[in-house]
Amino acid sequence: MSGWIEVCDADDIEAEDVMRFDHGGRTFAIYRSPDDLYFATDGQCTHEKVHLADGLVLDDTIECPKHNGRFNYRTGEALRAPVCVNLQTHAVKVEAGKVYLLPA
Repeated sequence: MSGWIEVCDADDIEAEDVMRFDHGGRTFAIYRSPDDLYFATDGQCTHEKVHLADGLVLDDTIECPKHNGRFNYRTGEALRAPVCVNLQTHAVKVEAGKVYLLPA
């Protein structure tokens, strides 16, 4: 994969929420922070490969729906057991009301 990929309209993601985005055989999680910024990580938990888009977003944290492990979605940092491996983060930009992802 190379280049920016259009994900969705910026308004498709509510503040303090996450959506799943699949592209090129990969799954991503796209987040909108409470301060109206957008972020992206790999879409599956590093512990047991559960889709993070089914999890709970609070502030800058995503909680995995299976075992309640937590990550900082801005940095990918693993914050609470059982997760101990950080998430890969990806660049995101918003242009003309559209969210774009640049996979790492």
